[in-house]
Amino acid sequence: MNQSSNQNYFSSAFKLGILGGGQLGKMLLNETRKYDVYTCVLDPSNEAPSRIACNEFHVGDLMDYRTVYDFGSKVDILTIEIENVNINALEDLEKNGIQVFPSARTLRIIQNKATQKLFYLDHNIPTASFSRFAYKDEITTAIEHDTLSFPFVWKSAQFGYDGNGVKIVRQFTDLHSLPNVECITEELIPFKNELSVIVTRNKQGESKAYPIVEMEFHPEANQVEYVICPARIPKEIADKAESVALKTSEAYNHVGLLAVEMFQTENNDILVNEVAPRPHNSGHHTIETSYTSQFEQHLRAILDLPLGNTDSKIAGVMVNLVGAENHIGDVRYKNIDEILKMDGVTPHIYGKKQTRPFRKMGHVTIVNQQMDKARRIAEKVKSTIKVISE
Repeated sequence: MNQSSNQNYFSSAFKLGILGGGQLGKMLLNETRKYDVYTCVLDPSNEAPSRIACNEFHVGDLMDYRTVYDFGSKVDILTIEIENVNINALEDLEKNGIQVFPSARTLRIIQNKATQKLFYLDHNIPTASFSRFAYKDEITTAIEHDTLSFPFVWKSAQFGYDGNGVKIVRQFTDLHSLPNVECITEELIPFKNELSVIVTRNKQGESKAYPIVEMEFHPEANQVEYVICPARIPKEIADKAESVALKTSEAYNHVGLLAVEMFQTENNDILVNEVAPRPHNSGHHTIETSYTSQFEQHLRAILDLPLGNTDSKIAGVMVNLVGAENHIGDVRYKNIDEILKMDGVTPHIYGKKQTRPFRKMGHVTIVNQQMDKARRIAEKVKSTIKVISE
């Protein structure tokens, strides 16, 4: 039976728990407030962006078993806005009847990049060839024995985010700065585009995909600078990417959102890079461009409500607002009044009081009937607004 038919989520005693109180949680809470769903948030920081928007805010370590278990035992459904949480606690909560979305099983696979890559091999999901290593010394040995050659991409198996934990290794000296942790190395793929498809799936197995987006990255920070929807690619490539994303979603058997990041290679193959089982940076534009935002869709999926329309109403480009280099301290958004004069521009400020170089502090969505015009305005927005310290 569809759970939504016998559960009153709205203006009721039902409690939704969210592990993580960053900007993704804050934007998800816009939707829970719209529906008047009671929310409890756990985050290690007393100043987390979600603090202002939830019904209950708890401070605690997301990797601590007892903290996560005690928090989860007081809610009806538990979801995440960050993958780095205590999986053992989630498994025990599930055993005791708490619904956890995405499941502990899904998170355990995704949390470790080596496990994630092996999962793709096991399910015939196309991905770049890779090797896994327990320690950095093993990489040196592999190079000396000609089983690994430069250049390659190094990725920390765990705890990487926003470009951290990823490095292109071109020569021996590049190895010196790498931490001595479990990791994978991947073939450096020449690619035309980095693409993303967000797939939503509810408990009934109903799934819907958002239109494919194209991502442009900052060369130094390895962070997304622009997300462009729809992607400027031929329809047959878009169809192929959507098909791979749906296959990946079905393999994980997840509930909620799954952002599937992919490479379009020089010969138009589609390779899965990695996935995120939660609202994602590549879906922020949906707040303005789509009939149903990714945050509302995630909520619908985990509450097992009918999924919303994923079509775009208008073309859009998202610009990440990150801390300027050489600025650390109390944040100031310089020239924000100038971008507000531009047509179709909507800033989102995440509520982090302290800026530092390349820290995600907000984003701006630019909508326009013409993609080329939206992209030009996005460039202007990027060069105008500056996230600096006082």
